Amino acid sequence: QVQVVEFGGGLVQAGGSLRLSCAASRIFFMIYKMGWYRQAPGKQRELVAEVTSGGREIYADSVKGRFTVSRDNAKNTVVLQMNSVKPEDTAVYYCHVDQSSRGEYWGQGTQVTVSS
Repeated sequence: QVQVVEFGGGLVQAGGSLRLSCAASRIFFMIYKMGWYRQAPGKQRELVAEVTSGGREIYADSVKGRFTVSRDNAKNTVVLQMNSVKPEDTAVYYCHVDQSSRGEYWGQGTQVTVSS
């Protein structure tokens, strides 16, 4: 069973920065996409940013220019650098591993709270 573990998260002031890391283990097949989703209270889970196996980066419009996602295919890790954070970025952030037809896997989630 694939295991997905997240690191980082916490409380940060608006305008500040935060870094989230994720590592996937027990990977025996190619990861097609790897990245981050978030879910705020009372809202649906939404894509934040992800990277395809070919290196294409995909961002939600709300984070473009502020967040940067990077992936290490050899280590099966992904990092989300969050800059100029806003109170509306407050959510539980989940690492997502997409192995296409082989399945998809989620981390346990890490809380990010941005104070105004």
